[in-house]
Amino acid sequence: MASRNDTPADAQVPEQVRARCEQFRATFRRLQDEIGKVLVGHREIVHGVLTTLFAGGNVLLEGVPGLGKTLLVRTLADAIALPFSRIQFTPDLMPADVIGTNIVSEDAQTGRRSFQFQRGPIFAQIVLADEINRATPKTQSALLEAMQERSVTVSGTTYRLEQPFFVLATQNPIEQEGTYPLPEAQLDRFLFKLTVGYSQLADLMTILDRTTGAATPAVSHVMDGASILEAQKLVREVVVAPHVKEYAARVVLATHPEGKFAPEATNKYVRCGASPRAAQALVLGAKVMALTEGRYHVGYADIKAVALPSLRHRLILNFEAEADRVSADALVGQVLEAVKTEPVGAGA
Repeated sequence: MASRNDTPADAQVPEQVRARCEQFRATFRRLQDEIGKVLVGHREIVHGVLTTLFAGGNVLLEGVPGLGKTLLVRTLADAIALPFSRIQFTPDLMPADVIGTNIVSEDAQTGRRSFQFQRGPIFAQIVLADEINRATPKTQSALLEAMQERSVTVSGTTYRLEQPFFVLATQNPIEQEGTYPLPEAQLDRFLFKLTVGYSQLADLMTILDRTTGAATPAVSHVMDGASILEAQKLVREVVVAPHVKEYAARVVLATHPEGKFAPEATNKYVRCGASPRAAQALVLGAKVMALTEGRYHVGYADIKAVALPSLRHRLILNFEAEADRVSADALVGQVLEAVKTEPVGAGA
């Protein structure tokens, strides 16, 4: 631990826990470096994806085609020794193509026929839902149970998914041709939504060197399933003081129009605010941020750092916001400005 990060709370952390935290930071950095061998730039996006992984959630990556979203997911799968599957979402994709279906099987000796469940690609541990918003809402909803309960139910039988289980979905901007908006219930099950932008000049030059030359970067395995589960357990153990937890709750409540903590922008532009899952995303994401900064406790800055990816996809804006061209990102910024860090008490 860096001495500049020591606080009275961290000073009481046992040496064994400090060692686990330092190992987590080293592993986090190594994963970033391995992904960086293939994916040029987008350090904040990579950090957000890894934060979601260790928080035990799912992540939605949005951006126009060709920016490296799929490459990022494939590279992460190479760096983690877990079963990986890719589902290419298209308008004709059916729910059974995602979760699997019962097929008729005949016993070669007795000739008796019975139904046998044939597992779909969702039965991996790292699942890439590529261009998820090109499929119909019916097919998109096939992921709901898997993403939340980590299980799949077919014909009354529930099948548990092996842990850790991680869904990384990519989507094109909704304005593009042939896209369907994700249902609100689907969006709410993504811990983070990350927006992938265009590369800068230096990064684009490096991309050209790597993709048009003879050398192909190789990615080494960094973690396996057991080590990921151990890291996720460590994240859960990070301390969140009551006043910091209250701040996270007030940030979420400030997205509810006509609520006690709602600023003027929320009342004017928001039709439906964030759910309790948003508060969970804030706290879990902030715990990972604290660990990556060398601390075993969460501060206000950690909550603010993960507020945008935690909230931007959970705000349903009204027609006035569309008319005034106010984005969800801008509203999250105004909410953070309006919500003060001073505690007000749970009874408020």
